[in-house]
Amino acid sequence: MKIYTKTGDSGDTSLFDGTRVRKTDPRVVAYGDVDELQACLGVARAAKLPQDLDDMCLSLQRDLFALGARLADPSHKIAKRVEKIVIDEASVARLEGWIDRLDLEVPPLRHFILSDGCPGGALLHLARTVCRRAERSVLLLGTDVVEPVVVIYVNRLSDLLFTMARAANHRGAYPETPW
Repeated sequence: MKIYTKTGDSGDTSLFDGTRVRKTDPRVVAYGDVDELQACLGVARAAKLPQDLDDMCLSLQRDLFALGARLADPSHKIAKRVEKIVIDEASVARLEGWIDRLDLEVPPLRHFILSDGCPGGALLHLARTVCRRAERSVLLLGTDVVEPVVVIYVNRLSDLLFTMARAANHRGAYPETPW
């Protein structure tokens, strides 16, 4: 199978159900933003995060692939038959548990902070901003397209990425820069 198909040369792409849409279609933009976020987590992992944060990023990358697949599947055909496509309340609870655990490590915030620190921490801050853009793109699709749990998951994910960035910087003894 070749990497290039030439079917997108006119600016169209196929969704999972075979529907052809413009590459600027809001659904394509949303799953593209989610894919960019997944790649940002790969870059953060390449910065040699502590093992537990690396493991979290790997799990999140898999979740984001599942989320992108859901967004690319307007007929909901894939989600029903593929177990790893599941993003549900348990997925959100897992993120919240990680936030709570990491939040115990870092000092309480008393002011806004700049997005900097060690390479891994700064990259996690970058991933957080990409996550917020992906969240906006998902929200633009509307409630008739996206299940509420997906919106909650992406919102909670940005909170987790912020907390992970703070934890990475704290563990590396990089002070937070107040705004």
